Amino acid sequence: MSTVEKVVRKSMIIRPSGRSTDYISPSFGWGCLYDCGYCYMKRHKPEGLSIADAKSVTDILTEINSHAWFDTTEKPNQTHESLITYDISCNEDFALHAKYHDWKRIFAFFRDHPIAMGSFATKFVNNKLLEFNPEVKIRIRFSLMPQKYADILEPNTSEIIDRIKAINNFIEAGYDVHINFSPVVITDNWLNDYKDLFQQVDTYVKDEYKHLVKAEVIFLTHSRDKHKYNLEHQLPGEELIWRPDIQEDKVSQYGGPALRYKSGYKAERIKEFLELKDQIIPWNTTRYAF
Repeated sequence: MSTVEKVVRKSMIIRPSGRSTDYISPSFGWGCLYDCGYCYMKRHKPEGLSIADAKSVTDILTEINSHAWFDTTEKPNQTHESLITYDISCNEDFALHAKYHDWKRIFAFFRDHPIAMGSFATKFVNNKLLEFNPEVKIRIRFSLMPQKYADILEPNTSEIIDRIKAINNFIEAGYDVHINFSPVVITDNWLNDYKDLFQQVDTYVKDEYKHLVKAEVIFLTHSRDKHKYNLEHQLPGEELIWRPDIQEDKVSQYGGPALRYKSGYKAERIKEFLELKDQIIPWNTTRYAF
């Protein structure tokens, strides 16, 4: 059984992002109780989850507050028209782990802050969060991939159709909701699979909310260390994500050896993905793709 422990957070470093958000906040949580085949957190913390203790939460929120007031990020930009955006869940799935957090306190901080917004990506539909209205100061980015891939690579996560349907509910509850097409996995039939996914999104997101829902697109980066971990633990899906025939070496942002799709090859696949996406869900503005 996975362990969950309260810990003192020593680092209060706020890192620049510039893609999903303007900045990445210090970690409220570290680790993940899922076992996704591509998850970089499993390389650093294979088991269990650590959660910031009450004092650390205060320290993190204090640091974000101070940072926001002295920040010089020009607005509008692709992360938000006016607010400074902070990813509060870079090292965990906040929605999945919310019961271990004082999440209402964290959400209330952003709801009441005049210039800061919190954001996180998730693979879990946590309907408990619908009990709180963050007044559009919390952005949830629902991660989507074709269900046939998620069945293999994202075991025990929420069904893709449930994540799509949740978009309406969370908008109605007061959340800002975007789609996180991540990681995009290339297979022999990948465009047909994503075509079906885009059609589901178009069908189930209500017309009155479509203009609100934007997207980020992130193609798969796999880790050599995670590849070894997956093989040692006999996790399924390596045939989908370990593709050295179409991948090249890179150094991850955390300094580890990784593989990404080959540069020119990837550029062509991004172009194909966006062309197909814009044919089916042109209302779903792409904030960035890489």
